[in-house]
Formats: sequence, C-alpha cells, structure tokens
Amino acid sequence: MTDDPSIFIGASRKPDDSYQRAENLLLQYGNRHGLVTGATGTGKTVSLQILAEGFSNAGVPVFCADIKGDLSGIAMMGTAQDFLVKRAEQVKLDPYDFQEFPIIFWDLFGEQGHPIRATISEMGPLLLSRLMNLTDAQEGIMNIAFRIADEEGLLLLDMKDLQALLANIAERAEEISARYGNVTKPSVGAIQRTLLVLEQQGAANFFGEPALRIADIMRTTRDGRGAISVLAADKLMMNPRLYATFLLWLMSELFEELPEVGDPDKPKLVFFFDEAHLLFDEAPKVLIDRVEQVVRLIRSKGVGVYFVTQNPLDVPEKVLAQLGNRVQHALRAYTPREQQAVRTAAETFRPNPDFDCATAITQLATGEALVSTLEAKGVPSMVQRTLIRPPSSRLGPITPAERQKLIGESPVTGQYDQVIDRESAFEMLQKKTKEAQDAEAQAQQAGTGGSRWTIPGFGNDDPAPQSGGRRAPAPRPSNRQTVAEAAIKSVVRSVGSSVGRAIVRGILGSLSRGR
Repeated sequence: MTDDPSIFIGASRKPDDSYQRAENLLLQYGNRHGLVTGATGTGKTVSLQILAEGFSNAGVPVFCADIKGDLSGIAMMGTAQDFLVKRAEQVKLDPYDFQEFPIIFWDLFGEQGHPIRATISEMGPLLLSRLMNLTDAQEGIMNIAFRIADEEGLLLLDMKDLQALLANIAERAEEISARYGNVTKPSVGAIQRTLLVLEQQGAANFFGEPALRIADIMRTTRDGRGAISVLAADKLMMNPRLYATFLLWLMSELFEELPEVGDPDKPKLVFFFDEAHLLFDEAPKVLIDRVEQVVRLIRSKGVGVYFVTQNPLDVPEKVLAQLGNRVQHALRAYTPREQQAVRTAAETFRPNPDFDCATAITQLATGEALVSTLEAKGVPSMVQRTLIRPPSSRLGPITPAERQKLIGESPVTGQYDQVIDRESAFEMLQKKTKEAQDAEAQAQQAGTGGSRWTIPGFGNDDPAPQSGGRRAPAPRPSNRQTVAEAAIKSVVRSVGSSVGRAIVRGILGSLSRGR
C-alpha cells in the first residue's frame, strides 16, 4: 500500500495465485496518461468504471464515452451480488461500500443527454477535412474557405454557413484562384456533396450554438467529488469518423484553453478515449503527428488522456510511448496480427521474473489484467498479474426513466437545450447578394428609365436618324465599369478591407473562444 493519494485498482497475485499486494494508481501521476486494452468481454468497461469512480472520489472531473450503454450504471448505487462480494474479498477491499456518482449525460443528438455542439469556426479546417475525408486538393479549398471567412468577418457557426460560403467561393472562383491558387467549381461541388452526406448522417446536430463550454465538463460537486461526464455514443458510433473527430476536437479545446499548471498533485481532468483506434484509422501523418504533440504537451495542463481499445497496435508507437499507466486485459492470439499484438503489449511492460508476460496475456481471466503504473519519480512499476476490484456503482446500464430523471436534475439543464441561430455567414452572404442585386436593378432602371427626359451625350438619347432614314451608329462601348459592377465589387471587398486580418488557430487548427 502507498501513503500517497491514489486510486485502488485491485490486488496482484503471487505465482501460486495467493494475495500479494494492492495495486494503485498514484494521483500525482494521473496526468501521465494511460492505456486500457483487451479483447471484447475481458473487462475493459469495468476497469474504465473503477478508474472513473476513483478519480471522481478524489475530486477529479472525468469525461468518457459510453459505447454500449453499460457505463451509465455509474450514476446509480451498486448492489451486493455474490460474485462482486467474492471479488471484494479476494482483493481485500474492506469495507466494500456501494456508492452513486455525480453524472452529467451528454449526447450529440440530444436524445440521451444534453446536446453537445461546436461551431464550424471552432472545429477548423484540419479536423473538418479529416471528418469529411477530403482529398488534398479539397482540403486546400477548405483552408482557403476558412481564410476568406476570417478575412471577411464571416461567422461560420453551422453547416448552412459553410454551405453558403462554399457557394460564394464557387461564384468567385476566378477571383479567388488569382489570390490563393486554383479553386475549381467541381472540387467545391464535391465538398458540398460530402457536407450533404454528413447532414443526412446527423452531423448537423453537432454544429451550431450554444457551443459546449469546457468549464461544464470540469465541474466538481459541493462535497468535493468530480463530476463524471458520460457521452452517449451508441448512436454516434454509426458515424465513427464523427465520433473520433469530436473527441479529438474536445481534446484540442482542452489543450488550447487550459492554463499551464506543470505537475499538479492530482489531474484537473481525466479524459477517456474509448474505441481509440477510430482516431488513428486512415489518419494522415500530419494529424497523427499533431495528436502525438497534443498528448505530449497536454499533461502540463493537468489533463490525463486514457486510450481504451482492443489492441495495443491500434495506437501509434509515438503516442504509445507517452502512456505511463497501463491496464492490459486478455488478448487472443489466433492470427499473425494478434500474435504481434501480444508481443507488442508484453514488450511495453517492465518485466516480472515471476511469469512470462506474453504467455500471461493470453491466459488472463475476465476481470483480470496485467497492471503497471508509475511509481515514485515516475518510474513504471514492475508488471503485476492483478484481479481488478469490483465497482461501487451499478454494474450495467440504467433504465430510460432513470436517465431522464438524472438529465432533469443536471446542473446544466436548460443551458444547451435550445438552438441559437444568430446572424452569421449564411445571413451575411444573403444580405450582400440582395444588396448587389438591388444595386444592379437600380442601375438598370437609371439606364433605361421610364421617363423620356435625357441628357445629351450620356447615352439615353436616341441617336438622330441620318439621311436616308438610317440611325447613327451606336457609340463604342466604354471601358468604364457600370454602377452595378462597382457596387458588386465594393460589397465583395468591403468587409475584407475593414477586417484585414486572419485569425490565429491552435495546434489542431481549432479556434478557441478565448482568442
């Protein structure tokens, strides 16, 4: 046992399977990140649950995704069941107290929790391009679109704003190409079609206002416990790219908005990234490099990031090297890739002479794991074969009625329920178009006029007929621009010339509300 504040994970076993010692995660190293891996059905969700409980009781807010609905039970007090009581005795958890935890439910679709939204501007071109799986040429156009929006003071809040901006860019393709490089209408059209697909998949629910305030996922209760924010992700997983992009955006927002705190006594927030392989699948190298940079630097903001996935190979090696606290559940080794995963997992642990790590990984029972955490001075502990402690909260999902009751009692009730649709790029571009059309109509009326009063020499008077009944030849066209043309060009330039700046974006291209 340790005298330093810690989270009790379970009890390690001797080679004869007798009790050895308690295994703990020191809170002062909770921001050094972590990894929870294992095959389906081996106990990853319970490990996530007991870690979330431990951080909450220590006063650390937690954000996690609930892929199957099982994690929602953390909001309700657990009940004594034979197998739970038996496990408590095996790990010497005495007393084994049951407890409910402060929960805030979130849902991008607003069905099983409070709606979560972000604006298009905050998301930024890099993450949007990743979400939409754009080609390099299309990503270039997306960057140009954001540059123009920044320069011309066009707020990009929701999807209709981005669609209106892209339509405006297509109309001005020749002018914009001369300034920023080739912009083609077919490429813009391809982006618009992708936006339509996203909208049909429900992504439109995510973009808009009011946008999520980071402070609302970093709440603590009056009794000093950290609130656990649970994202309902069962429906969201139908669009895995949106799921991964959202969590990546949230991680980047934490990085951009939180101040440097160095190494605190305990984390300011712990962020669990379930189904972490979705973040890295088919991701471009530049994105993986930036994720690695965020993971490396965000710990000094007091944020611990814990990746939860089936296979340690799902996480790139550069990111894997940053994860100090590890819980490895059983892996299967039937295929060459699975065998490679077992070897990789075994090689990342500090060896224990009492057993062969690679062999043990394939023999672990459900609720059993190989555990290695950071000890004094941040040195990884020797890997131990560990029985995971039982949770204090309910094991399994809550009922829909219980969920609705908790949502109604939430501290953020009423803050995100109603969509706010203020004037933004869509309305501003519509207004500009109408002004240009009105100016052109006025110019045409001034040119043709209902009145026959004319000023000689200004083109309204009919040329006098020449001898023989023929009219004089029409005047040669002038190089001067018409009133309508001048008005249209003025409208296009007006906002840009008055703003005359580009907005600075963060490490992942997101725009912080504080800047």
